Amino acid sequence: MKRDIQRYTAGERSNHWLVAILFVFAALSGLALFHPALFWLSELFGGGVWTRILHPFLGVAMFLLFLWLVLRFARHNLLDKGDGQWLRQWRDVVGNREERLPPVGRYNAGQKLLFWVLLLCMLVLLGSGILMWREYFGPLFGIESIRLASLLHAFAAWVLIVCIIVHIYAGFWVKGSVGAMLSGWVSRGWARKHHGAWYKQVSKDSGKH
Repeated sequence: MKRDIQRYTAGERSNHWLVAILFVFAALSGLALFHPALFWLSELFGGGVWTRILHPFLGVAMFLLFLWLVLRFARHNLLDKGDGQWLRQWRDVVGNREERLPPVGRYNAGQKLLFWVLLLCMLVLLGSGILMWREYFGPLFGIESIRLASLLHAFAAWVLIVCIIVHIYAGFWVKGSVGAMLSGWVSRGWARKHHGAWYKQVSKDSGKH
């Protein structure tokens, strides 16, 4: 029996980090265009003109790569009755009393909710971004639609940034999570402690071979 369990393949990890890199670039370029006080960030992309040109392409690339992750992991992020109990016991979650929580599958309820909020934000950003992409789609929409799209785009962007900050914090808070996305493997003790139901399933499947 192998000592460790594979949590992510090389392809999944590569895709995740590409999305992360594109998110940083899209966020920085978007912030540069969001407010004059942040326009200095445009120097990272060669100035205001290049920032305006690159930002939508960065966003589309991020969405397409994230969509691959959605197709890959959507079935693992479907909410079930155990997730409701997990959320109701949020004090045990915050207090790190995982032994009191119901068995967790590949992802806990918090991770699942974050997954769907990220997807919703990405869809809003894509849709509103198309309306705002004046070079290609500007003539197709009226000014009022573009203004509304701008508000939705900014709101979804801020929600996405906050969610990513929470995602990063949670990754460091649960020791071993970042390592799993770097190496792809977790110890059996980690899997049993944080994702007991997933550990049992993986152990059952490995026992069939």
